[in-house]
Amino acid sequence: MTHAAAAPANLLLVLLKARTFIALILVFAFFAFAAPNFLSTANMVIMSKHVALNAFLAIGMTFVIISGGIDLSVGSIVGLCGMVAGWLVLYGIDPGLGWSIQFNTVEICLIVMLVGVLIGAVNAFLVTKLNVAPFIATLGTLYVCRGAAMLFSDGRTFPNLNGNPEYGSDTFRLIGAGNVLGLPISIWMLIVVAGIAAYVARRTPLGRYIYAVGGNERGAALSGVKVNRIKFFVYMFSGLCAALVGLIISSQLVAAHPATGQSFELNAIAAAVLGGTSMSGGRGRIGGTIVGAFVIGVLSDGLVMMGVSSFWQTVIKGLVIIAAVVVDQAQQKLQARVALQAEAGK
Repeated sequence: MTHAAAAPANLLLVLLKARTFIALILVFAFFAFAAPNFLSTANMVIMSKHVALNAFLAIGMTFVIISGGIDLSVGSIVGLCGMVAGWLVLYGIDPGLGWSIQFNTVEICLIVMLVGVLIGAVNAFLVTKLNVAPFIATLGTLYVCRGAAMLFSDGRTFPNLNGNPEYGSDTFRLIGAGNVLGLPISIWMLIVVAGIAAYVARRTPLGRYIYAVGGNERGAALSGVKVNRIKFFVYMFSGLCAALVGLIISSQLVAAHPATGQSFELNAIAAAVLGGTSMSGGRGRIGGTIVGAFVIGVLSDGLVMMGVSSFWQTVIKGLVIIAAVVVDQAQQKLQARVALQAEAGK
């Protein structure tokens, strides 16, 4: 195959690899013209907070999908963890002895994150020890967590989560509303989590094992990789990311509602797939997922500003996932063809 004949295929492959950046530029440019006040400073700040929420979940989802699984429970974990945070801020823990245990903000955050990690461990246990398909296991956990969130308050909201200065919980609202060096605290949290995740994925044996398990689980096991441990890690990490989102949202709203997080798993999957994560496992990048989260965030906020119905927003996000998977399959086929032609041309 000549270089001239290979050039169009190589150019198309480059465009497919850069599809997420291209999509982000196109979506941003479209709403900059079509939506009033889209480029205003206030909207940029609000949108950055929304992107952070999507990105947290998408980072955890990326690890799960790379390992060959799926986590449909993240939205419900967000709701449940938000309710746990609200309960701890308002009531603490009452052992029924006429007194209660109260917690400061740091302790509340640690407890909520532990809840997210434990739910992730339950997902991993179902998948690894009981051999339940990831889709079914996490779908079941979705319903359990959503029901548990409702039971916390009989479906009511926990309002006025301002905390109590006496117990050191009055700083809880700063998690979602505070700023450091001009950036929201949630953005700094995202930078830290994304940086750690990217380092783990690309620079550590753990990251390589995650890719190996998703690429060929049987081969990874024969190579000595502790497959079950890897799956426990990715599901627990996904649960941790969901817990962080629950904390941030309840802090931003200074309230916790059990329905929080509904359909968030759709946004997380969409962001991961848009960022180049293969639904068949074994391939994906944290950086691409972050860009994918920006695409979903810009798309969601732009549609809201244009007054598009929430029903249509859901339809559009579903179409985005389908399109991303189709394009990903096209990229894989083109890569295989180009590699085959390159070998034949030697």
